[in-house]
Amino acid sequence: MPLLGCIADDLTGATDLAAMLVAQGMTTVQRIGVPHGPLPEADAAVIALRSRTAPAAEAVAASLAACEALLAGGARQIFLRCGPAFDSTEAGNIGPVADALLRRLQSGFAVVCPAFPAQGGSVFQGHLFLGGALLSESGMAHHPRTPMRDANLPRLLSRQTEGGVGLLPFAVVEQGPPAIRRAITQMREGGRRYAIADALTEAHLRDLGAACTDHALIVGSTGLAMGLPENFRAGGLLPDRPDAGALPPPRGAMAVLAGSCSRAALAQIGLARLHLPVLELDVLAMPDSAALAAEAESWMRDRLSEERPVVIATSAPAGKVAALRARLGQEAADALVGEALARIAALLVARGVGRLLVSGEDTAATVLRRLGIDSLRVGPQIEAGLPWARAEPDGPWLALAPGQSGARDLFLKAFA
Repeated sequence: MPLLGCIADDLTGATDLAAMLVAQGMTTVQRIGVPHGPLPEADAAVIALRSRTAPAAEAVAASLAACEALLAGGARQIFLRCGPAFDSTEAGNIGPVADALLRRLQSGFAVVCPAFPAQGGSVFQGHLFLGGALLSESGMAHHPRTPMRDANLPRLLSRQTEGGVGLLPFAVVEQGPPAIRRAITQMREGGRRYAIADALTEAHLRDLGAACTDHALIVGSTGLAMGLPENFRAGGLLPDRPDAGALPPPRGAMAVLAGSCSRAALAQIGLARLHLPVLELDVLAMPDSAALAAEAESWMRDRLSEERPVVIATSAPAGKVAALRARLGQEAADALVGEALARIAALLVARGVGRLLVSGEDTAATVLRRLGIDSLRVGPQIEAGLPWARAEPDGPWLALAPGQSGARDLFLKAFA
């Protein structure tokens, strides 16, 4: 029975959160989409939705359904995971979803903190900083779907919610859990529904978590979840689990599927060319998913191995991506690439690949659908926020990389 039930608004964010919980000693399962039927046995369950940019009503409905599944499974606390950039539209979906969850949980208050210093995110005087720059002056200010042009989180959240939003300032958070609890009580009694919490260090995040032991709902990035497992241990509900990420040994050949076109992904492919067999599919020259899959099938035939991974990529520089989208339209072009990689993933697994790293949020979601995988047992981390996980009940090991981040040697060290 899960002690902690988590709802994430995207797939790789859910993976990041699951990795954190395992690192903090909780066995963790990650479900893809709203689960139907009982949850697998684990200390924590993370449900990955794709609700960040969905219409608000759709995001609320999916989040409430996820909450019902977690409560039915026995979850004692709900954690709503948002991105470290607090990325959402002016209308939500963080505020509307949090409002709906508070009503369902019959709770009137939640702490909110997207800070995650280990990933360059911090909150000071209610303002969100990414990599040392205000949110409004970071690259997120120009995001095509969720441009973040206001770094003032109390003001930003106030535009999305029906309730009042207060601030837990640095001066309070720095004093530790007792001071935080007193401030929370005052805000609750003053009619506030949410408190944006300042946090500059990992210690701040752990203290915030400790102060929220009895809260029905907590809202934040992966960093805020860092302190929650200790609450369950202190209450005698969670034993020490040094092997929380243990998985049965992997079997079979190894492969990487890369669909991301980010700078990080292109650099990873570039380094892999020096050490591994790499097939770079030219989607612009061959805009046919079946033909692309056939080329990959022929290429992989004598190259799959348990000794080293192969890399199959549709990733391309920005110019080629723009040309493909101009020819087919963005939606059709993206669907073509996703379908090709999903076909290739099925071929790889059918040919005995037992360890598969997938690079790119959209690519990962498409591959999981094609393989019929909706439950993952989360295991050891390759690097911060990126774990291996095994498809349940007895499927391949998978690593779902966001694509826009990760070390240049990711495709090498993942299989070391």
